This record gives sequence, structure tokens and C-alpha cells, in this order.
Amino acid sequence: MAVTWVQLLDSLRGGRWRAVWWRNFRVWQRLAGPAILGNFGEPLLYLLALGYGLGSFVGDMQGMRYIVFLASGIVVSSAMTTASFEGMYSAYTRMEVQRTWESILTTPLSVADVVFGEAVWGATKSVFSGVAILLVATVLGAVGDARAILVLPLVLLTGLCFASMSLVVTAVSRSYDFFLYYTTLVITPMLLIGGVFFPLDRMPQAIQIAAQGLPLTHAVALIRPLVIGTIPHHVALHLLVLGLYTLVPLMLAVRLVNRRMGG
Repeated sequence: MAVTWVQLLDSLRGGRWRAVWWRNFRVWQRLAGPAILGNFGEPLLYLLALGYGLGSFVGDMQGMRYIVFLASGIVVSSAMTTASFEGMYSAYTRMEVQRTWESILTTPLSVADVVFGEAVWGATKSVFSGVAILLVATVLGAVGDARAILVLPLVLLTGLCFASMSLVVTAVSRSYDFFLYYTTLVITPMLLIGGVFFPLDRMPQAIQIAAQGLPLTHAVALIRPLVIGTIPHHVALHLLVLGLYTLVPLMLAVRLVNRRMGG
């Protein structure tokens, strides 16, 4: 792992990973229209259907309208799903189907450059999604005040965390079907018990304790207060958890991809 850590630091200092990020951005530009429409359309449907529909039965939650509670949760869940699907399906396509990574590695770029560039790109797409959701939530009156802009760096970190985790899965996957295991066993449970749709304190004690070990729970704890106009607590702890869930998978992904690519 020490060698892998050195490789990541070298990639970060050298900035070569930006070439991978830029390549992915240029490809995304060609499909930017449908992508942006999806970024706005999906949260709008969620907020209208669940925020107003379900919210009319739920009423207030933790002292706020349910649509306000839900909007802050969707910002986080969207960052998770956007980065995860980019790090799995899109990255796998570039690695295995299109052989893009293989071509990139014939240049001076290293496996660490490719992995880190892909992770940052997944995080960037999370920010695109987060901006869209915040705009929709603002129009619907579900954002507290201007401090919600501070959410965006945290969305970037959340996206980087989940992109890194998904790249580990991609590195060992032999087909697209393999991703269903990760989606079913990791992403979906986190979505349900991470505090996105309802508070953790409504759950059994055992689930509350288990949820504290999940990165999504800590992302929600950081982002929700800023969206509703308050200040998050235990910031250092939440950042530490997200940082560990980013760095360890990044190093593991570099090792696994390097092995897979025959490095």
C-alpha cells in the first residue's frame, strides 16, 4: 500500500490526472443536453412526488417541512448515485469495452493518473447534479439561505468518496451484471438507512449504530444543516470518515487496476 500511496501523491502533484478528467469532460459535452435535462428533471419529480405527495401525510420532520428535509437528503443521495454509476458503468466501458484506459497507458500517464482522474470526474458529475438539485429546491422554497452554496465542496468530497469506492468494484468486475451486487448490497441499504428519507433516530438502535459506519450518513450530517440554513456539528469527525472512505478505496483501486492492466 505504501507504493500505491506514493503513486497517488505523485499523480496529485504532477497533475497528469487532469488529462483523463479533460478527456471525459469533452466526451460528456457531446451529450450535455440530455444529461443536464436529467439532472433537473429527476430531482424535480422526486421533490414534487415525495416532498408534496408523501409530505402531506408525513407532516413536519425534525421541525421542518418534509420537502425541506427531503431536498437536503436528495442532494447527498444524488451525489452518491451519480458518482457510483459513473465509476462503475461508464468507467467499466472505458476500461473493458472501449479500451480507452489501455490507450491512455501507452502515454506517460500511469494507472494512478487514470484512477484519480476517473474519481475526480465522477465527483465533478456529482457537483453538476448537486447544483441542479439546489436550484430546483430553491425554486420550491426548500433551501434555507445563501450558506447552501457551501454544500458544493462537500458534494465534491462525497462524490469523490463514492467514485473511489465504485472504482474498486469496477477493477474486479468481469461484466456489467457484477455491479448489481454492489448496488443491491451497498448502495441501496445506504440509501435507506443513511438518513436521506427519514431521520436515523426513528430506527432501531442497532441500525442507528450500523449507520454511523457508513459514509452516506456522515455526508448527510454535513450537508443537510447547510441546506436548511444551520451549522453542522462534529464536522471534523464527518470529514475524517469521508476522507478514509476516499483514500483507502483509491489506493486499493490503483493496486487492482494495475494488476488487471498487467502493470
